[in-house]
Amino acid sequence: MRGLVIKNTGSWYLVKTDEGQCIECKVKGNFRLRGIRSTNPVAVGDFVQIIQNKEGTAFITEIEDRKNYIIRRASNLSKQSHIIASNLDQCMLIVTVNYPETSTTFIDRFLASAEAYRVPVKIIFNKVDAYDEDELHYLDSLIHLYTTIGYPCFKVSAKQGLGIDAIKAELRGRVTLFSGHSGVGKSTLINAILPEADARTGEISTVHNKGMHTTTFSEMFPVEGDGYIIDTPGIKGFGTFDMEEEEIGHYFPEIFRTSADCRYGNCTHRHEPGCAVLRAVEEHYISESRYQSYLSMLEDKEEGKYRSGY
Repeated sequence: MRGLVIKNTGSWYLVKTDEGQCIECKVKGNFRLRGIRSTNPVAVGDFVQIIQNKEGTAFITEIEDRKNYIIRRASNLSKQSHIIASNLDQCMLIVTVNYPETSTTFIDRFLASAEAYRVPVKIIFNKVDAYDEDELHYLDSLIHLYTTIGYPCFKVSAKQGLGIDAIKAELRGRVTLFSGHSGVGKSTLINAILPEADARTGEISTVHNKGMHTTTFSEMFPVEGDGYIIDTPGIKGFGTFDMEEEEIGHYFPEIFRTSADCRYGNCTHRHEPGCAVLRAVEEHYISESRYQSYLSMLEDKEEGKYRSGY
Protein backbone atom coordinates (compact mmCIF):
# COMPACT_ATOMS: atom_id res chain seq x y z
CA MET A 1 0.00 0.00 0.00
CA ARG A 2 1.07 3.57 -0.67
CA GLY A 3 0.63 6.40 1.79
CA LEU A 4 1.73 9.79 3.10
CA VAL A 5 3.61 10.13 6.41
CA ILE A 6 1.52 12.66 8.36
CA LYS A 7 3.01 12.30 11.84
CA ASN A 8 6.31 11.23 13.38
CA THR A 9 6.74 10.76 17.13
CA GLY A 10 10.29 9.44 16.93
CA SER A 11 9.39 5.82 17.56
CA TRP A 12 6.52 5.37 15.10
CA TYR A 13 4.92 7.03 12.10
CA LEU A 14 1.31 7.66 11.20
CA VAL A 15 0.71 6.98 7.51
CA LYS A 16 -2.42 8.08 5.66
CA THR A 17 -2.98 5.63 2.81
CA ASP A 18 -4.21 6.63 -0.63
CA GLU A 19 -7.59 5.17 0.44
CA GLY A 20 -7.71 7.59 3.38
CA GLN A 21 -7.00 5.08 6.17
CA CYS A 22 -4.53 6.09 8.93
CA ILE A 23 -2.16 3.32 10.02
CA GLU A 24 0.56 3.30 12.67
CA CYS A 25 3.84 2.16 11.15
CA LYS A 26 7.34 1.21 12.20
CA VAL A 27 10.47 1.27 10.09
CA LYS A 28 12.00 -2.03 9.02
CA GLY A 29 15.23 -2.54 11.01
CA ASN A 30 17.64 -2.72 8.06
CA PHE A 31 16.14 0.40 6.54
CA ARG A 32 18.34 2.73 8.55
CA LEU A 33 21.54 1.35 7.09
CA ARG A 34 21.02 2.27 3.48
CA GLY A 35 23.51 5.12 3.32
CA ILE A 36 21.16 7.61 4.98
CA ARG A 37 23.24 9.61 7.44
CA SER A 38 20.17 10.87 9.18
CA THR A 39 18.67 10.59 12.65
CA ASN A 40 15.31 10.07 10.93
CA PRO A 41 15.37 8.17 7.63
CA VAL A 42 11.61 8.73 7.23
CA ALA A 43 10.25 12.29 7.45
CA VAL A 44 6.80 13.85 7.61
CA GLY A 45 5.77 14.59 4.02
CA ASP A 46 7.34 11.42 2.64
CA PHE A 47 5.35 9.14 0.36
CA VAL A 48 6.02 5.55 1.39
CA GLN A 49 5.16 1.95 0.62
CA ILE A 50 3.88 -0.05 3.59
CA ILE A 51 3.07 -3.69 4.32
CA GLN A 52 0.37 -4.34 6.91
CA ASN A 53 0.69 -7.07 9.54
CA LYS A 54 -1.92 -9.08 11.45
CA GLU A 55 -2.03 -6.62 14.37
CA GLY A 56 -3.30 -3.83 12.13
CA THR A 57 -0.04 -1.90 12.24
CA ALA A 58 2.46 -1.90 9.37
CA PHE A 59 6.09 -1.68 8.31
CA ILE A 60 7.42 1.05 6.03
CA THR A 61 9.37 -0.78 3.33
CA GLU A 62 10.22 1.99 0.86
CA ILE A 63 10.42 5.79 0.61
CA GLU A 64 9.53 7.31 -2.75
CA ASP A 65 11.94 9.87 -4.23
CA ARG A 66 11.55 13.27 -2.59
CA LYS A 67 11.14 16.41 -4.68
CA ASN A 68 12.91 18.37 -1.92
CA TYR A 69 13.37 18.55 1.85
CA ILE A 70 14.66 20.80 4.61
CA ILE A 71 17.60 19.41 6.52
CA ARG A 72 19.76 20.58 9.40
CA ARG A 73 22.71 19.20 11.30
CA ALA A 74 21.47 17.05 14.17
CA SER A 75 23.70 18.61 16.85
CA ASN A 76 26.97 20.45 17.40
CA LEU A 77 29.21 17.40 17.17
CA SER A 78 27.07 15.15 15.05
CA LYS A 79 28.00 14.05 11.57
CA GLN A 80 24.36 13.14 11.12
CA SER A 81 21.58 15.22 9.70
CA HIS A 82 17.97 15.65 10.72
CA ILE A 83 15.40 15.92 7.94
CA ILE A 84 12.74 18.33 9.18
CA ALA A 85 10.16 17.63 6.45
CA SER A 86 9.99 16.65 2.79
CA ASN A 87 8.05 17.27 -0.45
CA LEU A 88 7.34 20.90 0.35
CA ASP A 89 5.79 23.61 -1.80
CA GLN A 90 6.99 26.31 0.59
CA CYS A 91 8.22 27.13 4.10
CA MET A 92 6.82 29.75 6.40
CA LEU A 93 9.54 30.82 8.82
CA ILE A 94 7.88 32.29 11.91
CA VAL A 95 10.10 34.92 13.53
CA THR A 96 9.75 37.45 16.35
CA VAL A 97 11.88 40.55 16.90
CA ASN A 98 11.40 40.01 20.64
CA TYR A 99 9.69 37.63 23.11
CA PRO A 100 11.88 35.72 22.07
CA GLU A 101 14.25 37.48 19.69
CA THR A 102 15.04 35.69 16.43
CA SER A 103 18.55 36.61 15.26
CA THR A 104 19.18 37.55 11.64
CA THR A 105 21.88 34.86 11.63
CA PHE A 106 19.26 32.20 12.35
CA ILE A 107 16.94 33.62 9.67
CA ASP A 108 19.74 33.71 7.10
CA ARG A 109 20.92 30.17 7.85
CA PHE A 110 17.39 28.88 7.42
CA LEU A 111 16.93 30.80 4.16
CA ALA A 112 20.26 29.56 2.79
CA SER A 113 19.39 25.93 3.61
CA ALA A 114 16.00 26.33 1.95
CA GLU A 115 17.70 27.83 -1.15
CA ALA A 116 20.08 24.85 -1.24
CA TYR A 117 17.15 22.43 -1.40
CA ARG A 118 15.00 24.69 -3.64
CA VAL A 119 12.21 25.37 -1.16
CA PRO A 120 10.64 28.86 -1.41
CA VAL A 121 10.36 30.69 1.93
CA LYS A 122 7.95 33.32 3.20
CA ILE A 123 8.83 35.10 6.46
CA ILE A 124 6.03 35.59 8.99
CA PHE A 125 6.74 38.28 11.59
CA ASN A 126 4.52 37.39 14.53
CA LYS A 127 3.52 39.22 17.75
CA VAL A 128 3.27 42.66 16.10
CA ASP A 129 0.79 43.60 18.86
CA ALA A 130 3.53 43.24 21.52
CA TYR A 131 6.27 45.56 20.16
CA ASP A 132 7.21 49.08 21.20
CA GLU A 133 8.06 51.84 18.72
CA ASP A 134 11.74 50.89 18.40
CA GLU A 135 10.93 47.23 17.86
CA LEU A 136 8.34 48.10 15.20
CA HIS A 137 10.89 50.31 13.46
CA TYR A 138 13.41 47.43 13.48
CA LEU A 139 10.68 45.07 12.22
CA ASP A 140 9.98 47.36 9.26
CA SER A 141 13.69 47.54 8.42
CA LEU A 142 13.90 43.72 8.41
CA ILE A 143 10.84 43.49 6.17
CA HIS A 144 12.40 46.01 3.79
CA LEU A 145 15.67 44.00 3.74
CA TYR A 146 14.14 40.59 3.07
CA THR A 147 11.47 41.81 0.65
CA THR A 148 14.17 43.54 -1.40
CA ILE A 149 16.13 40.27 -1.62
CA GLY A 150 12.98 38.49 -2.80
CA TYR A 151 11.44 36.88 0.30
CA PRO A 152 7.75 37.76 0.81
CA CYS A 153 7.12 39.02 4.35
CA PHE A 154 3.93 39.16 6.43
CA LYS A 155 3.09 40.94 9.69
CA VAL A 156 0.74 39.03 11.94
CA SER A 157 -0.54 38.81 15.48
CA ALA A 158 -1.68 35.23 15.95
CA LYS A 159 -3.03 36.20 19.38
CA GLN A 160 -5.27 38.97 18.04
CA GLY A 161 -6.01 37.38 14.67
CA LEU A 162 -4.31 40.16 12.68
CA GLY A 163 -3.09 39.20 9.20
CA ILE A 164 -4.37 35.61 9.47
CA ASP A 165 -6.52 35.79 6.31
CA ALA A 166 -3.48 36.74 4.21
CA ILE A 167 -1.64 33.67 5.54
CA LYS A 168 -4.63 31.41 4.86
CA ALA A 169 -4.70 32.57 1.25
CA GLU A 170 -1.02 31.57 0.85
CA LEU A 171 -1.67 28.07 2.22
CA ARG A 172 -4.32 26.99 -0.28
CA GLY A 173 -3.27 24.02 -2.39
CA ARG A 174 0.25 23.92 -0.95
CA VAL A 175 2.24 21.79 1.48
CA THR A 176 3.75 24.34 3.85
CA LEU A 177 6.35 23.77 6.56
CA PHE A 178 6.01 26.01 9.62
CA SER A 179 9.33 26.46 11.36
CA GLY A 180 11.08 28.78 13.80
CA HIS A 181 12.39 29.03 17.35
CA SER A 182 10.31 27.74 20.25
CA GLY A 183 8.11 30.52 21.59
CA VAL A 184 7.59 32.46 18.36
CA GLY A 185 3.93 31.47 18.32
CA LYS A 186 3.78 28.67 15.74
CA SER A 187 1.13 26.76 17.68
CA THR A 188 -0.93 29.90 18.35
CA LEU A 189 -0.76 30.72 14.64
CA ILE A 190 -1.86 27.22 13.65
CA ASN A 191 -4.73 27.42 16.15
CA ALA A 192 -5.79 30.75 14.58
CA ILE A 193 -5.73 29.21 11.09
CA LEU A 194 -7.21 25.85 12.10
CA PRO A 195 -9.13 26.11 15.38
CA GLU A 196 -9.88 22.37 15.21
CA ALA A 197 -6.17 21.46 15.13
CA ASP A 198 -5.74 22.53 18.77
CA ALA A 199 -1.94 22.57 18.61
CA ARG A 200 -0.67 23.04 22.14
CA THR A 201 0.67 26.45 23.09
CA GLY A 202 3.39 27.09 25.66
CA GLU A 203 4.29 29.97 27.91
CA ILE A 204 7.51 31.82 27.21
CA SER A 205 10.18 31.08 29.78
CA THR A 206 10.74 34.50 31.35
CA VAL A 207 14.16 33.49 32.66
CA HIS A 208 15.75 33.16 29.23
CA ASN A 209 13.15 34.87 27.02
CA LYS A 210 13.16 31.58 25.14
CA GLY A 211 10.19 29.45 24.25
CA MET A 212 9.34 26.25 26.03
CA HIS A 213 9.14 23.32 23.61
CA THR A 214 5.51 22.38 23.17
CA THR A 215 5.54 20.37 19.93
CA THR A 216 7.56 17.21 20.49
CA PHE A 217 6.90 15.62 17.12
CA SER A 218 6.16 16.68 13.55
CA GLU A 219 2.63 16.52 12.21
CA MET A 220 0.68 17.45 9.06
CA PHE A 221 -2.67 19.24 9.33
CA PRO A 222 -4.96 19.51 6.27
CA VAL A 223 -6.01 23.08 5.37
CA GLU A 224 -8.77 24.41 3.17
CA GLY A 225 -8.15 24.08 -0.57
CA ASP A 226 -6.17 20.80 -0.55
CA GLY A 227 -3.16 22.09 1.34
CA TYR A 228 -1.28 20.93 4.41
CA ILE A 229 0.56 22.66 7.25
CA ILE A 230 3.51 20.72 8.68
CA ASP A 231 4.09 21.71 12.30
CA THR A 232 7.52 20.87 13.72
CA PRO A 233 9.25 21.20 17.09
CA GLY A 234 10.84 24.61 17.67
CA ILE A 235 14.51 24.66 16.70
CA LYS A 236 17.21 26.39 18.74
CA GLY A 237 19.97 26.45 16.15
CA PHE A 238 20.24 25.84 12.46
CA GLY A 239 23.45 24.03 11.57
CA THR A 240 23.81 23.81 7.82
CA PHE A 241 24.61 20.38 6.47
CA ASP A 242 26.66 19.14 3.53
CA MET A 243 27.39 22.54 1.99
CA GLU A 244 30.71 23.10 0.27
CA GLU A 245 32.48 26.35 1.08
CA GLU A 246 32.34 27.61 -2.50
CA GLU A 247 28.59 26.90 -2.69
CA ILE A 248 27.52 28.93 0.34
CA GLY A 249 27.48 32.25 -1.54
CA HIS A 250 25.13 30.68 -4.12
CA TYR A 251 22.44 30.39 -1.42
CA PHE A 252 22.41 34.14 -0.67
CA PRO A 253 20.64 35.44 -3.80
CA GLU A 254 22.03 38.97 -3.60
CA ILE A 255 25.60 37.72 -3.01
CA PHE A 256 25.25 35.26 -5.88
CA ARG A 257 23.98 37.96 -8.26
CA THR A 258 26.77 40.34 -7.29
CA SER A 259 29.54 37.70 -7.42
CA ALA A 260 29.25 37.57 -11.22
CA ASP A 261 31.26 40.82 -11.21
CA CYS A 262 34.10 39.53 -8.99
CA ARG A 263 37.54 39.49 -10.61
CA TYR A 264 38.15 35.85 -9.67
CA GLY A 265 35.73 33.02 -10.35
CA ASN A 266 36.53 31.27 -7.07
CA CYS A 267 36.29 34.42 -4.94
CA THR A 268 35.34 33.73 -1.30
CA HIS A 269 34.31 37.40 -0.83
CA ARG A 270 36.54 37.88 2.20
CA HIS A 271 39.77 39.57 1.13
CA GLU A 272 40.29 39.05 -2.60
CA PRO A 273 41.16 42.05 -4.78
CA GLY A 274 38.43 43.07 -7.19
CA CYS A 275 35.67 41.46 -5.08
CA ALA A 276 32.32 42.92 -6.15
CA VAL A 277 30.59 41.54 -3.04
CA LEU A 278 32.91 43.34 -0.60
CA ARG A 279 32.39 46.54 -2.55
CA ALA A 280 28.59 46.04 -2.44
CA VAL A 281 28.75 45.56 1.36
CA GLU A 282 30.81 48.77 1.73
CA GLU A 283 28.33 50.65 -0.44
CA HIS A 284 25.34 49.13 1.46
CA TYR A 285 23.89 47.31 -1.54
CA ILE A 286 24.35 44.10 0.45
CA SER A 287 23.39 44.34 4.11
CA GLU A 288 26.08 43.95 6.75
CA SER A 289 23.91 41.45 8.70
CA ARG A 290 23.52 39.18 5.65
CA TYR A 291 27.24 39.37 4.93
CA GLN A 292 28.06 38.45 8.55
CA SER A 293 25.69 35.46 8.31
CA TYR A 294 27.52 34.35 5.16
CA LEU A 295 30.87 34.61 6.99
CA SER A 296 29.52 32.62 9.97
CA MET A 297 28.53 29.79 7.62
CA LEU A 298 32.00 29.82 6.06
CA GLU A 299 33.47 29.55 9.56
CA ASP A 300 31.26 26.52 10.21
CA LYS A 301 32.81 24.76 7.25
CA GLU A 302 36.32 25.54 8.49
CA GLU A 303 35.65 24.46 12.06
CA GLY A 304 33.32 21.60 11.19
CA LYS A 305 30.70 22.73 13.68
CA TYR A 306 28.06 25.32 14.43
CA ARG A 307 27.13 27.18 17.56
CA SER A 308 23.66 26.30 18.71
CA GLY A 309 22.53 29.89 19.26
CA TYR A 310 22.24 30.40 15.51
